[in-house]
Amino acid sequence: MNTRDEKDFLGAEPVGKLLFRLSLPTVTAQIINMLYNIVDRIYIGHIPKTGALALTGVGVCMPVIMIVSAFAALVASGGAPRASIFMGKGDIESAEKTLGNCFTLQIMVSAVLTGVLLLWKDPLLLTFGASENTVVYGSQYLGVYALGTVFVQLTLGMNAFITAQGFAKIGMLSVLIGAVSNIILDPILIFGFHMGVQGAALATILSQALSCTWVLFFLFGQKTTLRIRKCHLLPKASILTPSLVLGLSGFIMQASESIISVCFNSSLLKYGGDTAVGAMTILTSVMMFAMLPLQGLGQGAQPIISYNYGAKNASRVKKAYSLLLRSSLTYAVVLWLCVMLFPQVFAGMFTSDPKLLTFTRTALRIYLACLFIFGIQMACQLTFAALGNARASISVAIMRKFILLIPLIFILPRLLPRNQVMAVYMAEPVADIIAVTFTVVLFVNQFKKALKSIS
Repeated sequence: MNTRDEKDFLGAEPVGKLLFRLSLPTVTAQIINMLYNIVDRIYIGHIPKTGALALTGVGVCMPVIMIVSAFAALVASGGAPRASIFMGKGDIESAEKTLGNCFTLQIMVSAVLTGVLLLWKDPLLLTFGASENTVVYGSQYLGVYALGTVFVQLTLGMNAFITAQGFAKIGMLSVLIGAVSNIILDPILIFGFHMGVQGAALATILSQALSCTWVLFFLFGQKTTLRIRKCHLLPKASILTPSLVLGLSGFIMQASESIISVCFNSSLLKYGGDTAVGAMTILTSVMMFAMLPLQGLGQGAQPIISYNYGAKNASRVKKAYSLLLRSSLTYAVVLWLCVMLFPQVFAGMFTSDPKLLTFTRTALRIYLACLFIFGIQMACQLTFAALGNARASISVAIMRKFILLIPLIFILPRLLPRNQVMAVYMAEPVADIIAVTFTVVLFVNQFKKALKSIS
């Protein structure tokens, strides 16, 4: 059986069954990934005496970590869909060239990022909203985390190529290995060896190293359809440029989260001090409950949409998107209801500090007030990427983050001077309403054009 025949299930199997089969592992992987990101904060927040300050300090590290993840997303969200489209066309060689070039690029990027983080971690943290009380905890965490940058890059970036081939279970195991390791190592290193936040960071990079080993073992092995080959490692502009252009949307989404986090932290430090910044750490953690499973649904749908778009099967593209939208919207609505009804449960996961707990409970309801429509945003944006529509995907990302959210963070506290801290949090739901409206209008137009081009 040739390679194209092996992947024909993406173009032949019933879409509903296929989406469930591919999405279940990717959603599971993202939920596990969510635990991966959150478990550090849960343990750190409960360190005796210094937990609240340590949580705030590590929270200020998040913008830096988001930038590291953004460079992985640049490669993953651009290279992986292009590889799937090439597979749909039966062009396996181009798909493997894309994989090999992206692998080399990530190693180069990792080396640069490691150097930058080690040399300038303290100035970065102070710029990103750390105070004199919290910068020491952020510096301790980031100093260790920087040493594992290459593992983070390769795990996040290369795992997307595994999922893009339809090996969703393998992709899930990549994340599972790291997450389980992290959950086991965190309490041992934080409390058992009394390493505090440095223990949390060490647990993270050791876990990522294990995940990275698994991912590379598969992509260099015999069971994968697309293999990392020595002959495809030399970077070529003709291969990388289209992938990077398509991946700009994912990069902007991740990098803008970092910029937004800086804007939030600086504004909140001004109006509410360390407590408000600490609450923001918890709010962004709860946002992961929405973002990562929705990304998992999208990652499960992307190989189906990309493959069938490449194979010019418009009906399957349309059906896959429809199922993705309905699933994403349902999940977002259910989670929104849980947060609105039980905010204290979500806040209590991260802190036992009474002051921080009370403050966060109110902030959660404001910050996530429009979470129920976020499923629409994610479904449309991930479909843009799956179709190779870089321009639309970038436009959506820029609109929500740069044109709407960042200005609102600074404008709303001036318009609502009676409660400036909560006005800062309000920027998120206001931006969401406008952004989703823009996205829907753009998507309807662009999706019709895409379907027409392959009909």
